Amino acid sequence: MRIEPSTWAIGLPHRPPEPDSSRREGLVTGDLRDWLVIAAASGVGPRTFARLLEHFGSLSAVMRASPDRLARAGLREAAIAAIQQPDARKLDLALGWAEQPDAHILTLADPRYPLALREIPDPPPLLFAKGDPSALNEPQIAVVGSRNPTPGGRELTEELTRQLTHCGLVITSGLAIGIDGIAHAAALESGRTVAVLGTGPDLVYPAAHRDLAKRIVASGVMVSELPPGQGPLPQNFPRRNRIISGLSLGVLVTEAALKSGSLITARAALEQGREVFAVPGSIRNPMARGCHALIREGARLVETADEILAELAPQLRALLAAETPAESGSEPAAAGQLDPEQCQLLDAMGFDPVAADELIARTGLPAERISSMLLLMELDGHVSSVPGGRYCRCRDPR
Repeated sequence: MRIEPSTWAIGLPHRPPEPDSSRREGLVTGDLRDWLVIAAASGVGPRTFARLLEHFGSLSAVMRASPDRLARAGLREAAIAAIQQPDARKLDLALGWAEQPDAHILTLADPRYPLALREIPDPPPLLFAKGDPSALNEPQIAVVGSRNPTPGGRELTEELTRQLTHCGLVITSGLAIGIDGIAHAAALESGRTVAVLGTGPDLVYPAAHRDLAKRIVASGVMVSELPPGQGPLPQNFPRRNRIISGLSLGVLVTEAALKSGSLITARAALEQGREVFAVPGSIRNPMARGCHALIREGARLVETADEILAELAPQLRALLAAETPAESGSEPAAAGQLDPEQCQLLDAMGFDPVAADELIARTGLPAERISSMLLLMELDGHVSSVPGGRYCRCRDPR
């Protein structure tokens, strides 16, 4: 279920074109206070923010502009007033929050800002991140679904999430009750997860997920485009959903009713050129009707993690191959061949099934690198996963 990609679509290893010099100056030298003031102004969404930057050339020029010039640029009185006389309390709250441990405010100019999200039509000017922001630039798949899953839906979500995480993918979801929370918790068993919030970064909604949120921050990241102090408002959750899909290579819907919010995420993924996967269910299960609707609309019907990985293989292979030269200091291997580190891993594997933890101990390579190499080698048919979270070699090309 994918629209042919334009210049901004899924090609994550490729950075977007550099902005022109005037826009780059505004992005790079703009004071964080300016970003916060303009992004918080009433009626200034991501597209208006980009239009202002294009019109004035820099954020500082927006801040210095007269009310008449701002009005001619299309701003209404409330937005002009908010820029001319910023809310000092909200500014102090945001800046104070950023001084806490593991708290980060990422602007579009920040090199840590996720490349995938930067390339959607309406990227948030600011991201408030709690945890490790590097997770935002790792290959991700979104897992979403019903807030009231059946026991079968819960079990299937846990199983698929564990398999995808075990292959090195970061799991992204919305921290909601139901499938979201199940996916986050299953991902944390062996990997990392990204939680996209519909509130400010200082609040956990629903409150029942406070302990889960702490675990996410400890190894992954929680992120929001909304500033500290912003509570849960219904209109903010559809906005959040476009970020969930925008961060990800694809969206997996494991169980959903016809009016589920997860269908909004799936359709945002379609508009952004991402893949959409849906798990079929019983025709008697109302929690499967949303998935069936997506399949009728063109989503890929999947039953196993292998089917998802096969569909994402070209993108994952490009991502992992792009990382290999920088990390190993060698030229990238041709498709189907192994580089020196992968040969080392295959030698360490021997000829019997072995767990990833044992491979880490035998090679001394970091867990993230082992996971990435195993995924790439599995996609190329050199190794295969077997029950119990173990791997064995399929063939040796050397």
